[in-house]
Amino acid sequence: MHTVPGIKVLYFGTPVVLITTRNEDGTPNIAPMSSAWWLDGNAMLGLGNSSQTSANIAREGECVLNLPSSDVVAYVDRIAMTTGRKEIAPYRIEQGYRTERDKFGLAGLTEQPSELVSPPRILECPIQMECRLTVAHPVGSGNLAAFEVEVLRTHVEEKLVIPGTHYIDPEAWDPLIMKFCEFFGGGQPVHSSRLAAGWKMPHTLRNLPVTDGADAVVEPALSGSASA
Repeated sequence: MHTVPGIKVLYFGTPVVLITTRNEDGTPNIAPMSSAWWLDGNAMLGLGNSSQTSANIAREGECVLNLPSSDVVAYVDRIAMTTGRKEIAPYRIEQGYRTERDKFGLAGLTEQPSELVSPPRILECPIQMECRLTVAHPVGSGNLAAFEVEVLRTHVEEKLVIPGTHYIDPEAWDPLIMKFCEFFGGGQPVHSSRLAAGWKMPHTLRNLPVTDGADAVVEPALSGSASA
């Protein structure tokens, strides 16, 4: 039998993506997010319009989508409550967010030069996609946007590729998944989530639109999209 429980977050489980971009001063930024999907050679990224990542993509027109495996979840969680923005909304401060410009240093991740775009790749991520912005689509009331990007080049760790083919072995690839703000890998919880802890807040705060997260788009908006 089905019920109608009035689910507040339509966020049933998607892969975590670490988006790398360039800030206005040339330094790199990392945004954990998980509102992304792919079709053919393109990706659609759901981000908050006031996030640092959205500003960087709109200004520079490029980014790198780094897909972490479940075994690097601790690196991701370290930056889940940070933002590259210098000004943070009051309710974000109440949730525990803080400004952090050196995301690579805080997370303990390693910059790897890209080949076709300016933002760096993340060495620890076994799948990396260099992308160029095609168009941005407004979503809902205007606080969110869907950035359509073209994947220019994909880098994959050799151990994930089926020998003699251009296909990834699905049994070898264990992506980090975000389900209702919790981290999963192989169908099981893999790490406690600071984001999930921050989500346990008064109802009025939980219903605020997501507009500047961990640039962090692992936090969903009510529509099922996430912010950056």
